[in-house]
Amino acid sequence: MTAASKIAAAPVAQDKLRALGIMALNGMFDEMDALGVLRQAATELLAGDIAIVSSFGADSAVLLHLVAQVDPSMPVFFLETGKHFPETLAYVETLKRQLGLINVTALHPDPADLARFDPDGTLWETDPDSCCHIRKTEPLEPITEQFGGWVTGRKRFQTRERGVLPHFELTSDDRIKINPLAYFSDADVNAYKAEHGLPEHPLYAVGYKSIGCAPCTSIVAEGEDPRAGRWRGLNKKECGIHFDFNGAIAKPMAATAELKLFKDGAFTADPFRAWAEGDDPASVRYTHVPLPEFLAARDAFLANPHPLGLLVSSGDKVENVEGDLSRFASIAVRFPAFTDGRGYSTGRLLSERLGYGGELRAVGDVLQDQIPLMRRCGFNAFVVEHEPTRKALREGRLPEVSIFYQPVGTTEVPLGTRPYLRRAAPATR
Repeated sequence: MTAASKIAAAPVAQDKLRALGIMALNGMFDEMDALGVLRQAATELLAGDIAIVSSFGADSAVLLHLVAQVDPSMPVFFLETGKHFPETLAYVETLKRQLGLINVTALHPDPADLARFDPDGTLWETDPDSCCHIRKTEPLEPITEQFGGWVTGRKRFQTRERGVLPHFELTSDDRIKINPLAYFSDADVNAYKAEHGLPEHPLYAVGYKSIGCAPCTSIVAEGEDPRAGRWRGLNKKECGIHFDFNGAIAKPMAATAELKLFKDGAFTADPFRAWAEGDDPASVRYTHVPLPEFLAARDAFLANPHPLGLLVSSGDKVENVEGDLSRFASIAVRFPAFTDGRGYSTGRLLSERLGYGGELRAVGDVLQDQIPLMRRCGFNAFVVEHEPTRKALREGRLPEVSIFYQPVGTTEVPLGTRPYLRRAAPATR
């Protein structure tokens, strides 16, 4: 095993060593050209465990030409958002054919998400962040989880946030991200395309210098930044697939301890935030709305096209929103104190009687000893503020519940026979 592959295979417990290993990689290959960086990643660091994500935009031919030289069978994923220019879709076929790429896969958004959150296809007008999330981030996440690393075409010159972009990053989701073109300038890109006779995107000649989805891409004037035409007039520079858990461009290493949402066996990014004073029921998104707030503006929340969550606190009657539970992508139940058990009853009510099957998360005073009991009551996600509990979860050290006085469902057997609850057999003569 090479030194580089040892970095990729190191256990999560060695996060600091992994971060230092990535720093060492960047030191070793800082002066290497883009082809050498990609070859090192694909044949040594992550052999057989790497994929490419390409927008097939104005500069994509450069990275894909490198891929064709290293391994034309390398997996290449294209986010087919349903909003691309027709010229982009044609360009995909042109590059596949001319470069000999034999493993290009289009990823499509979930039709159910589109029907629910963007039924008329205009979400980009009012909420481009949610549009990108549904059409790009959500389809891509399950794919990238299958690989130890993935390659991007990002470059330092493109935005201020990318100004310190390295060749190798160890991201907070414990994968390696490779940026072979990190040090390329706009002039380098154009020179490379000319040198290798790469086909230009059909829209480049008419002024589109950075090309994404058609509704959010405009022509760039002479002298403007090449990315000025992306989300013009909005405070937005990234589609979301390159965001790290803190909402910024991925750092070489982020502290896993800062992640507080535990779900599906790991700490993960939390797309939801808390309700804030002044939030607009008609436009708020990825927010846990307190149950009384939802009831007070129910019609506006139901007409809101964006993903929403519900916050249930002690004393709230969740039965009052029984008919609207399917509206919520997540329901958070507050546990105000270790000694307050009302949240358990709410969890069972939601999961068993009311049939809610989405994310059911426990928030508030969530401690190590409570989590197995919460799971029995239907909770499948936990927001954990308590660092010793986070540590226990990372290490798989939770107590087991093997004796049940009050069984849940049909598989748990209560302790003993409880004969005092049984009627005596009738006397025989």
